[in-house]
Amino acid sequence: MWIADKWKDYEVLDTSGGEKLERWGSYTLIRPDPQVIWDTERRHPGWNKCSGHYHRSSRGGGQWEFFDLPEQWQIRYGNLTFHLKPFSFKHTGLFPEQAVNWDWFSDIIRRAGRPVKVLNLFAYTGGATLAAAAAGASVTHVDASKGMVTWARENAAASGLQEKPIRWLVDDCMKFVEREIRRGNRYDGIIMDPPSYGRGPRGEIWKIEDAVYPLICRCEKLLGDDPLFFLVNSYTTGLAPAVLAYMISVALKGRGGCTEASEIGLPVSSTGLILPCGASGRWEKKRDSP
Repeated sequence: MWIADKWKDYEVLDTSGGEKLERWGSYTLIRPDPQVIWDTERRHPGWNKCSGHYHRSSRGGGQWEFFDLPEQWQIRYGNLTFHLKPFSFKHTGLFPEQAVNWDWFSDIIRRAGRPVKVLNLFAYTGGATLAAAAAGASVTHVDASKGMVTWARENAAASGLQEKPIRWLVDDCMKFVEREIRRGNRYDGIIMDPPSYGRGPRGEIWKIEDAVYPLICRCEKLLGDDPLFFLVNSYTTGLAPAVLAYMISVALKGRGGCTEASEIGLPVSSTGLILPCGASGRWEKKRDSP
């Protein structure tokens, strides 16, 4: 498992009974987590004195209960700063487990020794975009939600990256990829974090089981002659790491390089366990032997 264990402003404090207790900077939240199917004694004091608690409804969805949580606050990861706020369906605007992938491709970008162009699809609030830009890449950030792109730009400004070469685009990812192919644009690295289900800005339907492999194949055509990396993230039950690895290997079979995949996770400080948080598939150009 690839573990995001370098956080200072974020921590999974404990897990029990379908929920996780988290520290986000100075605030603690209790949120549901479908992976937490065990039920242990809740000894951590944070369970009884949290800043906010998302209660899941038996009819689907749920709602927040707030205690001393502000409308918005910040946390940092290295030199990156993220605005957080509780919004629909338990989310805060950041997936901390993705930091293990940020570190991976940031290292590749820094070692490239040349200009690097990165495409980030389904880019959400910009965690991967900021990490790539901070490492020295020029980034094209694409998301179908105008609100998410605005939030990502605010994160970039908070991180001092507002002058970096980032293109901010509100667009349907598949349609954007097709236009980029026709325009002849090419990238050195591609990142995608597709949702299980979603709608584009004009009502386009996205179902990951039907659409992700064709999208990976189309994105292969956007890689330049000497690409560096390709990353696919998934939080969809049924898309196991091996499935991600196989899709990437087949789509990029003419590119050489190395493909690997794994669950990604976060350490739980009170127990030493690792909480699974989805899966990632990675392709990387083969490194020269030392």
